Amino acid sequence: MPGENGAWNCSQRRREAAQVIANGGVATVCIAVYALTGDFHWWMAFAGAYAAANADTCSSEIGALSPVLPRHVLTLRPLQTGDSGGVTALGLLAGGAGSAVVAAVAWAVHPLGFGQVVMVTVGGLLGSLLDSVLGGTVQARYRCAACGETVERSEHCGVPAVHTGGWRWIDNDVVNLFCTLIGATVAFIG
Repeated sequence: MPGENGAWNCSQRRREAAQVIANGGVATVCIAVYALTGDFHWWMAFAGAYAAANADTCSSEIGALSPVLPRHVLTLRPLQTGDSGGVTALGLLAGGAGSAVVAAVAWAVHPLGFGQVVMVTVGGLLGSLLDSVLGGTVQARYRCAACGETVERSEHCGVPAVHTGGWRWIDNDVVNLFCTLIGATVAFIG
């Protein structure tokens, strides 16, 4: 949200169209195809995409509350809270629960078998884990020239940030797109 003067400060930014597409685009395409074809696999994919997005959000937001420092998803080395690629036990549990909630809602709206509920849940959790893997390996990382914070965008605090790692073209939006795509794919196959 903007501050008193209407400006966005260092720790705030608008939800851009790319973020909306990355987090909801896969699900939107899946539900549109389901509406046009009636093919139940697309309903499953829709649920899997949202399960992944919810698992990722729950993992990040609740995992940040963990009293234990996160560990890199692949190397297990300690990271600072908020660093891309970091996971905690609390975050993983929250991600699983967030994915299961979406699967339960999908079941309530359009009855699924037990195996299908499991596949939506697993798809969501796997999507969230892929988000951590990509975030900790290939996602672009920058250091803000103004505040020194490690950030995921090439600009921060209104100034260009210095590229410190990852591939410049893989930002958090690309990672989130892959997260939801994996959730949808696993649920579609299930």
